[in-house]
Amino acid sequence: MKRLQLELERFVKNYKKIVVLGIGNQLRGDDYSGSLVAVKLGQECRKDNVVIVDGGTVPENFTGLVRKETPSHIILIDAADMGKKPGYIRLIEKEEISRYNISTHAMPLSFLIKYLEQTTSARIILIGIQPDGMELDNTLSEEVKKSVEYLVDILKDLFN
Repeated sequence: MKRLQLELERFVKNYKKIVVLGIGNQLRGDDYSGSLVAVKLGQECRKDNVVIVDGGTVPENFTGLVRKETPSHIILIDAADMGKKPGYIRLIEKEEISRYNISTHAMPLSFLIKYLEQTTSARIILIGIQPDGMELDNTLSEEVKKSVEYLVDILKDLFN
């Protein structure tokens, strides 16, 4: 997991303003992980140049807010089935998105990223969290809960 921290440090280096957009469905178990990171980070990180948004199941509805903030960097966080152990976290390059089952939401993340690239000058990354299950159930697996806490701690440290 140290690699993740180093990759994120490299990504946010010299940021002027950053938007963290968590994505997830609270009713679908581990699918909520991205949104939960945003909720928890929002409670702990209060900086003018860090904007944290829980995009829920319709992150495309928040593109106006993202554009208005004119961020230099955007971090998207979502559950992604990468075929790894539950709770595994990694940065997913936009070219890789089609290889993974990412998101149970209406608009594919690749469309959202493409739109943000066309309408902002921000650098954009996606952080994927391997779910254990995304059935209709509002409980997160223990592995994913631990990963959410770990990711919140990393991001909090990066922004403070």
